[in-house]
Amino acid sequence: MQPIAAPLLQWFDANKRLLPFRQEPSAYHIWVSEIMLQQTRVAAAIPYYERFIAALPDPAALAACEPDALRKLWQGLGYYNRVNNMQKAARIVCEQYGGDLPADYDALRSLPGIGDYTAGAVASIAFGIPVPAVDGNVLRVFARLYNDDADVMAPATKKAFTVRVLDQMPKATPGPYNEALMELGALVCIPGTPHCGECPLADLCRGYAAGRADQLPVKPAPKAKGKVPVTVALIESEQGLLLQRRPARGLLAGLWQPAAWEKALTRDELTAALAGIGVQAVLDEPLPPAKHVFTHKIWELGGWKGTAPACALPEGYVWAAPEDLAEVYPVPNAFGAYVKAK
Repeated sequence: MQPIAAPLLQWFDANKRLLPFRQEPSAYHIWVSEIMLQQTRVAAAIPYYERFIAALPDPAALAACEPDALRKLWQGLGYYNRVNNMQKAARIVCEQYGGDLPADYDALRSLPGIGDYTAGAVASIAFGIPVPAVDGNVLRVFARLYNDDADVMAPATKKAFTVRVLDQMPKATPGPYNEALMELGALVCIPGTPHCGECPLADLCRGYAAGRADQLPVKPAPKAKGKVPVTVALIESEQGLLLQRRPARGLLAGLWQPAAWEKALTRDELTAALAGIGVQAVLDEPLPPAKHVFTHKIWELGGWKGTAPACALPEGYVWAAPEDLAEVYPVPNAFGAYVKAK
């Protein structure tokens, strides 16, 4: 394969998006943006990024943030374990590195929640360290560039592609090179049918020459996800909406939700379950069915809306007034059909 860096970097210089984390590309800004972008489109992530950086401008602020306030900042992005790991990493950065992310790939890689890709992105873009940053965009670009139909989800394939990425890397400008590959995959070499007529590497691309760029990369068929019934009780009292804190570990750890049970309950069974926590509810309106797709399973939600007298609640439950629901209690998007994120 001929060198790709020169046409790629020339294209990137002329076409890169003006994103807020590119205006001030500190290690902290790059880290926050890359974690947010793991499961979120750029356009959707930008308002969250700007709000997050305004509230928590450095690792010390992130390390000290109260957990519910941190999750409230993250509300709407999902995959809350990402931000929990960010706070763990920020505390290590403050304890071991004086509050600044270390300018060392291995040290970055050792921090909670930072994998090969994120460590490579921060190390190369913030510190100019010549290491690759291989994400799905880059795997797709290189599968087409080399006309390679190996399974890009297989570890051996990713390792082989990473070697190619590194072989093509200009050691003087690893950050712009990595960013350019990501941008090419996001804007031109997109999933499905790529915009090959706009690609600066079209003349070098073996997949394009073979007429099969749209058939690459090759991925295995996704596994079927298990379906889990969830019965929700949307109960209002004069003190607010009944909320329940999820367990400290596991799915949506530590977040708040309407009282819910991961099983199918009849109206009478739900009334009895609420009575078991001291809530004497009248259930008068069925909730519309909804679903939420997680990585490994699908919640099929339903339940009842009702009212109850305000009462003392056991630990892990609260009555949330509207202003507290908006400002204090982070409720995941999984319940967005019933409780809108503020």
